[in-house]
Amino acid sequence: MATKKLFIIRHGETDFNRLGVVQGSGVDSPLNETGILQAQCFYDFYKHVPFDKVYISALQRTKQSVRPFIDNGSAYEILPELNEISWGIYEGLESSVEWKADYWDKIRAWSTGNYNVCVPGGETPLQLRERQGLALKHIMSKPEEELVLICMHGRAMKSFICLLLQKELRYMENYQHTNLCLYELEYISGKFELIRENDTEHL
Repeated sequence: MATKKLFIIRHGETDFNRLGVVQGSGVDSPLNETGILQAQCFYDFYKHVPFDKVYISALQRTKQSVRPFIDNGSAYEILPELNEISWGIYEGLESSVEWKADYWDKIRAWSTGNYNVCVPGGETPLQLRERQGLALKHIMSKPEEELVLICMHGRAMKSFICLLLQKELRYMENYQHTNLCLYELEYISGKFELIRENDTEHL
C-alpha cells in the first residue's frame, strides 16, 4: 500500500452532550439541531473531497453526522467496532459527583498504564483497543480506498488515534476533541502521520 489518508471526525452535538448525560455505546441518541448544522457545515467545507468510503459506528449519531455525504452518493459501511467505549452503569444518567469522581479516577489509572480497569459494567481501554484493531484491519485491507472518512466518538477517537500512531493508551488524553472536530492522518511508508488534530475550521 502506497498511501491512505484518513479524515476522522467526532459526531455532531446531541442533546445529551449539551445536558451532560453519559452516552457511551449503550445510548443511541440522535443529533440535535446544532449537531445537524455542524454536519452540514462539515459537508459544505469538504464536499469537494472525493472520499472513496465513509465508515461509521453502529450508533445513529455518527450516520447523521455524515448524512449529507451518504445522501449525495458516498459509499458507506457500518463498523460496530467503532462504537464508543461502554460507560457501564452510568450510561443514560446525568453527570453527577459520583460519575465525575469515578471518571477521573479511571482517567488517572489509564494515564499511568493501568488499562485493565473500567467503570462498573463498562469496557476497559484494552477491550476498546482490541475491537478497534479489528476495524483498522478491515479498513486497511481495502487498498483501493485511498481517501477515507471515519465518523466515531470522543473516547473512542482518543484510543483510535493512539492505535494509528502506535502509541500507548496512556497518551489518550493528549488528543482533545469537540463535537464535529477533525483529525487527519496519512499512511506513508508503512506508518501513520498526524497531519491535523481537533480541527474545527469548517465550523
